[in-house]
Amino acid sequence: MPNRVSWRRSIQAVAFLITLGVHPVLARGEDAETSAPPLGAADRVAAALEDPVLRELVRDSLERNPALATSIAVARASLHQAPQAQALPDPVVGVTGYLSSPETRVGPQRLMATLSQRLPWKGKRRLRQEAAMRRSEALVSDVSARRLDLVTEVRRLSLEIAYLDAYRSVVETDRETLIHYEQLARARYASGSGIEQGVIKIQAEITKDDNRLLEIATRRATLVAELNALRDRPQESPVPEIALPGRTRTAPPVPIVRARALEARPELDAAGAELARADTMVEIARREYKPDVTLGATYGLVTARSDLAPGITVPNDGKDVFGLSVSVNLPIKRGRLDAGLEEATEQRLAAVEHRRDVSASVDRAVGELVERLRLSGEQVGLFERVLLIQAEQSLRSAESGYAAGNLNSLDLLDAERVLLEVRTGIERARADHAIALARLEGAIGAPLEDDNPEGASR
Repeated sequence: MPNRVSWRRSIQAVAFLITLGVHPVLARGEDAETSAPPLGAADRVAAALEDPVLRELVRDSLERNPALATSIAVARASLHQAPQAQALPDPVVGVTGYLSSPETRVGPQRLMATLSQRLPWKGKRRLRQEAAMRRSEALVSDVSARRLDLVTEVRRLSLEIAYLDAYRSVVETDRETLIHYEQLARARYASGSGIEQGVIKIQAEITKDDNRLLEIATRRATLVAELNALRDRPQESPVPEIALPGRTRTAPPVPIVRARALEARPELDAAGAELARADTMVEIARREYKPDVTLGATYGLVTARSDLAPGITVPNDGKDVFGLSVSVNLPIKRGRLDAGLEEATEQRLAAVEHRRDVSASVDRAVGELVERLRLSGEQVGLFERVLLIQAEQSLRSAESGYAAGNLNSLDLLDAERVLLEVRTGIERARADHAIALARLEGAIGAPLEDDNPEGASR
């Protein structure tokens, strides 16, 4: 069993973090770096964000999210369970007044008072305290996991909004270009050197861009509402503009990333605490086979005898009565005790499997996200270094051919459509890469260390 002092101190340290309610690196204050306690997983990820606007959104969400506040309150409440579990049962005081006093040799007994204290079998109180503290540890780790998930989700929504803003800019630029092409096509048609079909086709593409802008606005409103809900802000609150990252990132090999995740993921800490609590509950169930001891004291109020003849005395006449008692409960209901032990054993097996499942899910997520980060980075490079250059060259060639009269407006439009798809694809690939990075850092529980970033400046 782990050292009780060490894990008790760790509980107190994390409880202090919970009491803060905010990640200290982003908290305002001159001495934040020197006076703040150690950072949790969410705080490390948030502190490493390069975009100050995104850091502010994350900080705002961590401070105001209602679901997170609920989890923090539950974890704080659990910190008060250990003193209750460790305390002795309340003593019992009883008073009996006799309506018809029993006569004794030393006089009638008028009153009987009792005091008893139940003492659980050795180790029961300590084990119950340990189980309560393990539960607190699991809940604290659950808060850390929720904070990390919240950081990841805020980043995802923010990046999706940033993509829509970039996509809108691409579409608006395309629409302005199409308007210019329409004017050229109209002039050619009026001079008799162009065809009407080209003008109509370009107008249809302008209408499609208008529809794209409406769809972008609708999707953006939905994402802003989701983000504001996480921040506990009114749905109409504006979200500051965020730019998509201008460079791609590479991840270390999967085994290295997996090892980091297994060290930092709060869910694994929570699962470990639940397993330790299950071990303790099994031991408590075994101790239930041992009886508890109850110590008691009695006091009897006796008054002097009134039936004695004058001049006759009785030794100890009217002397009060004192007594001590010891009793034990008899744990003979073996069916109940056996069922309790079986229940605790099965719960321990469930905790073992849960920890294994959490470890497997982390391993699976890391493997998938490392590969996704690599592939999305390659996709960004393909768009920027090959497809964009080819599309721009194709459009310039089409414009030259159109100016020379060798190509018609439909050929020019086709080249412009290809460039629109490539530019849109670039923004989508950048967003996918940034979201994959956010999710990977969420899976690792720490910022991604990248010693060889690939430049992809915008």
